Amino acid sequence: MTEQILAVQRMQDYIEQHLSENITLAKLSEVSLYSPWYSYRLFKEYTNLTPADYIRRLRLSRSALRLRDEKCRILDVALDMGFGSVDGYQRAFFREFGCNPREYTAKPGPLLLFIPYGVKYRNLRKEPEDMESVKSVFVQMTERPARKVILKRGKDAEDYFQYCGEVGCDVWGILTSIKSISGEPVCLWLPDAYRTPGTSKYVQGVEVAADFQEPVPEGFECIDLPAAKYLMFRGEPFEEEGYCQAITEVQQAIEKYDPEVIGCCWDKENPRIQLEPVGHRGYIELLPVKEI
Repeated sequence: MTEQILAVQRMQDYIEQHLSENITLAKLSEVSLYSPWYSYRLFKEYTNLTPADYIRRLRLSRSALRLRDEKCRILDVALDMGFGSVDGYQRAFFREFGCNPREYTAKPGPLLLFIPYGVKYRNLRKEPEDMESVKSVFVQMTERPARKVILKRGKDAEDYFQYCGEVGCDVWGILTSIKSISGEPVCLWLPDAYRTPGTSKYVQGVEVAADFQEPVPEGFECIDLPAAKYLMFRGEPFEEEGYCQAITEVQQAIEKYDPEVIGCCWDKENPRIQLEPVGHRGYIELLPVKEI
């Protein structure tokens, strides 16, 4: 991994940690360890955005989630997110999302949120790895209620990387803007009963209440899922750049697990669920089971 990529990642990490503060190119230059001019050039090369545009889009997306989930004044959100005035914030919000903050607060709908993917993770791929030490994988029974899932189908995808190649990475931003019953979007491997001809097994979606009646974004669809029992497999916390190994550890544990020891068998009629790999909580998959 090149030093230039690591420099851009350091700038991204700094922006994430100081988003509500005044972030200057001089400060980004300090953390990148390059000159301001070269830092700017590297950042734009690897993110396709200038630092100012990246910060603005991230602040607007975070502000939209606050307006959706919190009872807060638009003025407070604007100032907390580093905008100098409400008018400037409202204009920027409209340019980014096509609606003004007041309209969105009254009736939150799907938005294309900006998701800041770290540049140092983009070239990592899931490859078989030799495990240097045995890691713990925790298994817990849980239940998913009857619900709907708003999802976007691919064509042939059976995993995340194929799916992103077919559909793109913007899907996650839209799904994040939709309030989920579990607080986050999910990835699913769909059984054949939930697939349509010529569509992928692997999809990304968001679980919403069974009585959800809001409009579905263009290109997405809504399916109904029944209540089901799941075994949650959760690995140990990991460093973000080690997410491929973390996934392998959990999936190897799944392959070895026999649900008959708890009087169950795998439920082939409900989807397998993958949560976003987040280092501090460990990698998580949920596999449906039913009693024998």
